[in-house]
Amino acid sequence: DTQHDDMVHDAQLDYYGVKLATCSSDRTVKVYSVAKDQEVSHTATLTGHEGPVYEIAWAHPKFGSILASSSFDGSVLLHREVQPMGSWTLVHAHRMHESSVNSISFAPHEYGLVLAAGSSDGKVSVITHREDDSWDATFFQDNMLGVNSVSFAPCSFMSASDDAKDGMRLVVGGCDNKVRFWKLNAETKTWEQDDFDSSKADVTHTDWVRDVAWAPTVSSFNTVASCSEDKTVIIWTQSEDDRTEWKPVLLHTFDAPVWRVSWSVTGTILAVSSGDSDVTMWKQELDGKWSQVASVEDSQPAEEQ
Repeated sequence: DTQHDDMVHDAQLDYYGVKLATCSSDRTVKVYSVAKDQEVSHTATLTGHEGPVYEIAWAHPKFGSILASSSFDGSVLLHREVQPMGSWTLVHAHRMHESSVNSISFAPHEYGLVLAAGSSDGKVSVITHREDDSWDATFFQDNMLGVNSVSFAPCSFMSASDDAKDGMRLVVGGCDNKVRFWKLNAETKTWEQDDFDSSKADVTHTDWVRDVAWAPTVSSFNTVASCSEDKTVIIWTQSEDDRTEWKPVLLHTFDAPVWRVSWSVTGTILAVSSGDSDVTMWKQELDGKWSQVASVEDSQPAEEQ
């Protein structure tokens, strides 16, 4: 029992797996303590949003226990846990967007305390915490129909060696059926879109892109998963030697719209959540093909959730 009074939209464990946060249409975020025996106890309820809360994200623990939440009311709130344990305080309220904020993503900790937010106004804002405890916010227009999901690329050793922020990259999924890739320009400090049009690829989405997830592993290839209302999941790969082209592979066509995709910590297993209340796990074989390795079906029908 989450103790929420309405539909739960997201649930996230922190870095160590000892705190669980959930958010709901009841406009609250709830925090739970997870014991070693997996017993869960409610420790705090965070308020401040004036609409349904759609997504939550934990910052890396090097910045303390910080939890971000995004809402239909167009705001992003960042709370920090303070002494005594279980007490939370609002450290920043970000209200730049004109419409619902549907997705948030913290950048890898090498970049500092940086958070991206994607909104139904078609904009992506990037919030940065400064050494003087102030917050900066910049934004770019991804499309005119709305942004459903944002995800940061992992920090490569090359980008972290000098100025880590020079290497920041984002993938964005939108209501225009496209997946776009953005990079922070080192000289102008502005976000620039890659010269790649996902709608002209061999495999593409034909409906809203609901979620995007950049694989967390650093290797000779960049890997991104995207899912859509068109019931498909596409895996996009790009060689570090040629950053001009992304090659798509259709993972699978499901029986219902696909809502969320999530990588394992090692980036080898992809979890896919679809509208038929089914969660499937996928892994790439040695021949490059993707195969299903597990399935977790919900005991409740989708219409009851």
